[in-house]
Amino acid sequence: MKSPYVSELEPNQIITATLLVTGKDVRQKKTGEPYLSLILGDRSGELEAKMWDNVAEVMDTFDRDDFVKVKGLLQIYQNRPQLTIHKVMKIDEKSVDFVDYFPASKRNPDEMFAELRSIVTGITNPHLRSLLDAFLDDEQLARAYRTAPAAKSVHHAFLGGLLEHVLSLCTLCKFTAAHYHDIDLDLLLTGAVLHDIGKIEELTYKRSFGYSNEGQLLGHIVIGLRLLYEKLARFPDFPAPLRTLVEHLVISHHGELEFGSPKIPLFPEAMLLHHLDNMDSKMECMRGLIARDGNGASDWTVYSPPLERAVLRRDRFLQCKDSLQDEAAPQEAFVPEAPAVRPAGQPAKPAGPAPRQSGLFAERLLGALQKD
Repeated sequence: MKSPYVSELEPNQIITATLLVTGKDVRQKKTGEPYLSLILGDRSGELEAKMWDNVAEVMDTFDRDDFVKVKGLLQIYQNRPQLTIHKVMKIDEKSVDFVDYFPASKRNPDEMFAELRSIVTGITNPHLRSLLDAFLDDEQLARAYRTAPAAKSVHHAFLGGLLEHVLSLCTLCKFTAAHYHDIDLDLLLTGAVLHDIGKIEELTYKRSFGYSNEGQLLGHIVIGLRLLYEKLARFPDFPAPLRTLVEHLVISHHGELEFGSPKIPLFPEAMLLHHLDNMDSKMECMRGLIARDGNGASDWTVYSPPLERAVLRRDRFLQCKDSLQDEAAPQEAFVPEAPAVRPAGQPAKPAGPAPRQSGLFAERLLGALQKD
């Protein structure tokens, strides 16, 4: 088994590790000399890395998607770990186990696929159930569905991420359809299963995650429509209005034109699908950001462009506050003394020296109190 993983690395130490190059840029210092800016990773996360010295000797010896052995100093820079590389060397991919380098769902993909099949079996509309079965019975497509991530980097960006996201979305569909009683659950579940189907061809994931040529040129919504048309061609009796609704679910699930949807959601199931999809992706984005940024010294993660915010590490925040409370010295409760009882007519005497007062108002106030 590979060791250490990115998640195991401790700051302010010299580390030696074998990692996958998921990003590589050759840049220039102010002096004009080259330096390397890399993203290195394994299945536990990614790490920014910089190499400042002797770059010309090594910068052409490896590329993106290669495996390298690196030695360097890990430090915290701008609230996140960064590796300053001293040495780097490409290694043969035959000497590594690919399982160690690609993030994957913690759930078994076959079990997740069986759960999805069970959900589809429960759909009562025969046209929608037959359409979904046509997708899941396609061995090549089903294999990709088990494996594909849901995104390159934003959310569920791991092997099996698409299937995990869809199952989560189906659970949310059932909850919300039980609350909003006019929702057609069969139609909503069909949208959940098919909304991101184009990602099985949009994304590449044999090494680091990226986009296929078709993914770059068309995007997953257009690819998803094409896959939908191919399957619908097998069902000449599929009702035309129902077909239009399924198409609209796919093309409107991003919700807004500026977010890539050709149409905004125009019926309740489409609106609900969009918001559930957005919620599930944002929650996973937050979870993943906190998990990846776990070595930072702050209560906050780094800024996330997709979320447009930094995220509070809740557990760290609460632990710090609990620790401060535990360290605080205990305070004795103040119990006021009972006032002394004096015989009637006896003037009151001050318990101690009267505080020194100054000013006309203070003198009059003190005189009034002494007459009591």
